[in-house]
Amino acid sequence: MIRLSVLLTAVLLVTPMRGDLSAARAEPNLERRARKALDNAEKVFKTAQEAYGSGDLQQTQAALEEVGESVILANDSLKQTGKNPSRSPKHFKNAEIRIRALLRRLDDFRQQMSLDDREVLDKIRGPIQRVHEELLAGIMGGKKKR
Repeated sequence: MIRLSVLLTAVLLVTPMRGDLSAARAEPNLERRARKALDNAEKVFKTAQEAYGSGDLQQTQAALEEVGESVILANDSLKQTGKNPSRSPKHFKNAEIRIRALLRRLDDFRQQMSLDDREVLDKIRGPIQRVHEELLAGIMGGKKKR
């Protein structure tokens, strides 16, 4: 019994933690789906940092790609609500704040990376930045003039 628990613990420590974007996709409530997708992005970003720290560039790249997919899923889910971000900003503002914080963390992580490895991060940073700008523009858009 003790051997089994020690073996299970060792396997869990060696196996990298990956996010579960499928759980977010399965959420029927679009606002909760967006929140879960951003939770996943934050979780997987930590995995990317750990993988890079251990020298596994392939796992780092896969994790960073999942971060990008998570942010895009959150944005798409918020768009599908059909709500106007400037009139009902609660969920849009939450996403904007979390994505802004993620962008800062990505920039800090980029500074820690080798010059040769930064290309991996730069690929996903652009789409995430566009999502952030789109959310911010929607929130700040206000009423249209007639």
